[in-house]
Amino acid sequence: MSSVLFDIPGPKARRRHRLYTAGFALLLLAAAYFVVQRLRSEGVLTAEVINASFQNRYISFMFEGLIGTLKAAGLAIVGAIVLGALLAVGRLSNHAVVRWPCTVVIEFFRAVPLVLLIIIIWYSFKETIGTLASLVAGLTLYNGAVLAEVFRAGVGAVPRGQSEAAYAIGMRKTQVMSLILMPQAVKFMLPAIVSQCVIVLKDTSLGFVIVFPELVKNSRQVALSVEDGTILIYSAAAVVFIVINYSLSKLAEFLQRRLAGRGQRADQALTAEPGMG
Repeated sequence: MSSVLFDIPGPKARRRHRLYTAGFALLLLAAAYFVVQRLRSEGVLTAEVINASFQNRYISFMFEGLIGTLKAAGLAIVGAIVLGALLAVGRLSNHAVVRWPCTVVIEFFRAVPLVLLIIIIWYSFKETIGTLASLVAGLTLYNGAVLAEVFRAGVGAVPRGQSEAAYAIGMRKTQVMSLILMPQAVKFMLPAIVSQCVIVLKDTSLGFVIVFPELVKNSRQVALSVEDGTILIYSAAAVVFIVINYSLSKLAEFLQRRLAGRGQRADQALTAEPGMG
């Protein structure tokens, strides 16, 4: 199966690609060795510093920050998906009284810098809500506006014949949207939704501006308490983010394969049905 962008590489090209990969891997190993040796020579990567940086009380404190990060990200992701779906449906409405307010909300919150939005919400409602609610509200509004456009694009990617066939049998637009378009659009939207979820997770670090105890803030407090341990502590926090984000991307790939498999099985059943009996 050939690609419209490039030809499938032949045996010589594949060997050349393997050589490039091996050479790049050697360069990465050499760079890692140089960094490790430099840190050891400067007294940063030593047993004493490692033991001081990763004491049980520091690990527990960073773990509390991780829990705060996951809690804020989980709430914001759910809120953003729900808000994004509602705004997308509103923007696709045939009624101007619904469509225009949704359009204004989407464009406004997409344009406002997220850190500024979090600060505004915190200083406006800090007497009634805490730092967690302020952070989640800012993340939900901003990412909900972004996901609204993702949902709208996903619905637009569904072939027009699907909705036309639904209207032809008398279905209302609400039924067409909820039963026909949205379920099929999930396959197109899933990679972008997961990418936005990764962004939400990383953006929880902006909670430091309102002193929310998330992973980066707690890591910073630990780094200030340990002499020469700043690089190790921030590197540990970075590894945690990398593992979580990589797991989310793999989950997206798994879900996409499952959805694609269901679509293929459904197509096979539809093509086989006319010949039955």
